[in-house]
Amino acid sequence: MLIKRVLRRPEHCNGRALSVKAGNLQPVAGAKTRSLFDVTKHPILGIDNSMDTGLKMPRCISVVVPVYNSELILPALIKRLEPVLASLANKYEVVLVNDGSRDQSWKVIQELSRSFSWVRGINLMRNYGQHNALLCGIRAARFDTLVTMDDDLQHPPEEIPKLMAKIEEGFEVVYGFPEHQQHGLLRDIASGLTKLALQKSMGAATARHVSAFRAFRTQARDAFASYHSPFISIDVVLTWATTRFVAIQVRHDPRQAGISNYTFRMLFRHAMNMMTGFSTLPLQLANLMGFLCTAFGGVILVFVIGRYLLYGTTVQGFTFLASMIAIFSGAQLLALGIIGEYLARMHFRMMERPTYTVRDEAPRDEVTA
Repeated sequence: MLIKRVLRRPEHCNGRALSVKAGNLQPVAGAKTRSLFDVTKHPILGIDNSMDTGLKMPRCISVVVPVYNSELILPALIKRLEPVLASLANKYEVVLVNDGSRDQSWKVIQELSRSFSWVRGINLMRNYGQHNALLCGIRAARFDTLVTMDDDLQHPPEEIPKLMAKIEEGFEVVYGFPEHQQHGLLRDIASGLTKLALQKSMGAATARHVSAFRAFRTQARDAFASYHSPFISIDVVLTWATTRFVAIQVRHDPRQAGISNYTFRMLFRHAMNMMTGFSTLPLQLANLMGFLCTAFGGVILVFVIGRYLLYGTTVQGFTFLASMIAIFSGAQLLALGIIGEYLARMHFRMMERPTYTVRDEAPRDEVTA
């Protein structure tokens, strides 16, 4: 089933109507005006929650959660999100994007969308990857402030007010990085490699503290509205929209059920995709390696000629010759491999492989595809 892709305009929460002009959202002249950060009390269980946070928060929030094999965790996630979002906003929604789960996650999402009017579900045709699923949810979001988080409750919903506080200070993108990681050695190594790749691709000071737990203004998605490559990094494309980044420490809980779906291999592949898809650093390294090999070859040539002039003999032995051939051949093949990676990216873009494809949604409504 083909579903037309529609990029939603975020609903503004300060009462001002919005129009699109030159790819940006602009207030309509004469529309009703009210402060975006009005302090409003939202009693939950008899508690004045606006006083709980002490913050003037945006009143409309969309939470996007990519879902993969999390049927056991989703009800608990929604249960913990509800009081937090109710204390922060008059209007809110949770967009659960099922990324080709092999369990009953989609059925659970359908049940949750029937039980809670603010829960929406999008079911992708197959597993496209976390960032592809995130892009789908980001494009489907209705409100003007976005929060993304994992589905395993390692990102506590109770920490969302900390991200919102930084958004209220004027930052465009806020990351919540963990005080203590709950991963093994190989996973930590792969995560470090991924963040190093991000730092080179993003060129932002906060790159080493990026996290899937992030908040940003929905308007930032306009910068990558026309992006269609099958390789996507949300953190990199956010730099196309703004440079106002900040990272803060948040609590990081153990996974509530199941096992992590990210392996060392997957993280390593994601890092390589970022390096070759959003940066020219590998090509620069190949250029540097070629220069070093040329310099090394020059030194060896001077050594061979000098030995002949001084002693009247040449360097003998198969080992020396074979080593030189192996060094230079290896450098050439490595450089060709790097160039091949970039050509492969161009090939896939020319094929116009979709970033994601939507199979179904719950409740039925116009969604991003």
